[in-house]
Amino acid sequence: MDTGNVARELLAALDEGQLLPSIAEYDPAFDWDAAYAVAAAIVALRRARGEVPVGRKIGFTNRNIWAEYGATSPIWAHVYDRTLIHARDDVATLSLQGSAQPRLEPEIAFRLKAPVAPGCRGPEEVLQAIEWYAPSFEIVCCHFPLWKFKPADSAADFSFHWRLVVGTPVAVRQDDIAALAAQLRDCKVALSREQLVLTRGVGASALDHPALALAFLADLLARQPQFDALAAGEVITTGTLTAAMPVKPGETWTSSYDGIPGVTGLTLRFTD
Repeated sequence: MDTGNVARELLAALDEGQLLPSIAEYDPAFDWDAAYAVAAAIVALRRARGEVPVGRKIGFTNRNIWAEYGATSPIWAHVYDRTLIHARDDVATLSLQGSAQPRLEPEIAFRLKAPVAPGCRGPEEVLQAIEWYAPSFEIVCCHFPLWKFKPADSAADFSFHWRLVVGTPVAVRQDDIAALAAQLRDCKVALSREQLVLTRGVGASALDHPALALAFLADLLARQPQFDALAAGEVITTGTLTAAMPVKPGETWTSSYDGIPGVTGLTLRFTD
């Protein structure tokens, strides 16, 4: 396998919304290390054409969906200035042009005010490094037909990141971190299409706690020296709290959160 060629093929598929055969299907030696080597090559290519990494997405933190996708571990990828969207008053409109088999995930996003070091022992320790939290929608796309892939394929394919829509930020109060940790774990979310609830989840669906998803990523990055460690200013989304739902133009989707101070949810309208 030529890492550079695979990276260029995937980037072309991203740009054109096209599908590709599974990499690991025709190359059984394609493992996690090979997948993240491709991911690193993609970062270099995207930087070279002017895209700026501004954060990360963490995927497959919800073990409830592992069986559906054949996942075996969380994955991650960069979020870029061109893929991050800030909703206005928790409402946004997004064109699906150029997407590939798009699905929608309601998540909790954080912005770092300090690096997250490896070895964090619990959610409260991670939250010390958080400036704000917010509801988010990640639109994920898969460039393998019918969302069928081997585990390592997922990390190479941008960890399925396409767009990230972030709602109104809520500042983390240092004197309230213990309570916030419990609220983020226990919060409930409902995902609706045209006001009809289709799926539900809880904060603990993301690796038992959204903050623990950051701890997982910090530990993983410590073993991946080809990538930068987590840094202040990054926006990190922590993985879907519900099933990932297929979306199409003309639909309006809403997330409704219960139990997190200052967070109600997001509304996202899809166009062609």
